[in-house]
Amino acid sequence: MPQFDRWDHRFMEMAHVIATWTSCYVPGRSIGAVIVKDKRIMTTGYNGAPAGLKTCRERGYCMRRRMGIASGTRAELCYAIHAEQNAIIQAAKLGVSIDGATLYCTHQPCSVCAKMIINAGIRRVVYQEGYPDPFSLEIFAEAGVTLEQYTPPADPAEYKVVDVVPSPD
Repeated sequence: MPQFDRWDHRFMEMAHVIATWTSCYVPGRSIGAVIVKDKRIMTTGYNGAPAGLKTCRERGYCMRRRMGIASGTRAELCYAIHAEQNAIIQAAKLGVSIDGATLYCTHQPCSVCAKMIINAGIRRVVYQEGYPDPFSLEIFAEAGVTLEQYTPPADPAEYKVVDVVPSPD
């Protein structure tokens, strides 16, 4: 079982804040992602429509629901792109290297996002909620990307700081 420290907790909290920016029409589909290197936030992303397109909230409906598409399938049939994709695209657009980074995400990445994460050089993914895409777990394992499911403690004071350097005293 992975051991999380206070930094993991902070970045997961940030992913949840970013998730509130979603433009997804479906309740419960607020997804946020934060890409971090050396305890510094490189980029963020949330699920939403590409720049210049109407969001599902603006349209007043979810195309996937209207078409009866199950979660975890046919990702191309959606106006929005995933939070992880937005975070990776933001890094590319801004010229920010995310090679060797950690991605914190409110939900387990799908297989399409997993492939992008792998090719972007992200080495660790921390997520909280599951997603119905077991294939993504297989490709993360084969690529050697560390995938950890985060479970917040009942009391944040329970966090053990595992990266403390002893004082010289």
